[in-house]
Amino acid sequence: MVKNEKSGGRKSQDTDSKGNSGKGPNLEDLRHKVLAACLEDAVFEGWTGAMLDRAAERVGASPFLAVLFPKGISDVLTFWSWAEDEIMVEKYREADPAPTRIRDKVRFLVKSRIEALEPHREAARRASASLALPIYGGLGARLIWDTSDAIWRALGDKSTDFNFYTKRTSLSAVYLSTLGTWFTDEGDGEEEPYQKTWDFLDSRIENIMQFEKFKAKMRDKNISPAGFIQSLAKMRYGARS
Repeated sequence: MVKNEKSGGRKSQDTDSKGNSGKGPNLEDLRHKVLAACLEDAVFEGWTGAMLDRAAERVGASPFLAVLFPKGISDVLTFWSWAEDEIMVEKYREADPAPTRIRDKVRFLVKSRIEALEPHREAARRASASLALPIYGGLGARLIWDTSDAIWRALGDKSTDFNFYTKRTSLSAVYLSTLGTWFTDEGDGEEEPYQKTWDFLDSRIENIMQFEKFKAKMRDKNISPAGFIQSLAKMRYGARS
């Protein structure tokens, strides 16, 4: 179930917390039905407005499409991404045995997020290509950030300072590059499906861990990591008076 505070469309004043008026169909259910139809059709047609119209018509949602996804495809892709984020977090919460080390927790969450896309791998590949287009105005980057934020929040991160941004920026790069590796990984001759992808993920997580250790050392020496990086930037580009 998608988080209500992340709803892609505007709600009228007489709707409940899930966007239902109590006088018509369950809009949340309709969103999921339209998304399911889109995931089938996008494999062949790509993520287009025409595809969305046909998918909505097939599940009887055409009269409500402007309410379900006011911004069209961008709202559908946002809805899908947030739904997958929640599935990822729920799987982490139910993990048994649960990972204990921070690197293992991050690996579990990123791997779970990508593995859940397997039934719709081609649709996800096409969505990634679509979101890279200028017409979506950076939506893809924002959704990657949202996924990284969901991971850190699941891990109990409560940082609000420089660490908040560096953690999410680093993890966004890890997730995006791992997803790109997964799209091209056919897993030929490997014992575990997509082993090349998971090995790549492990090496990227190691990079994050080393950066976090670096920041910790800076703090132990009473050096602000943010200030240190700003100083490096001034050395690189020259300070302006």
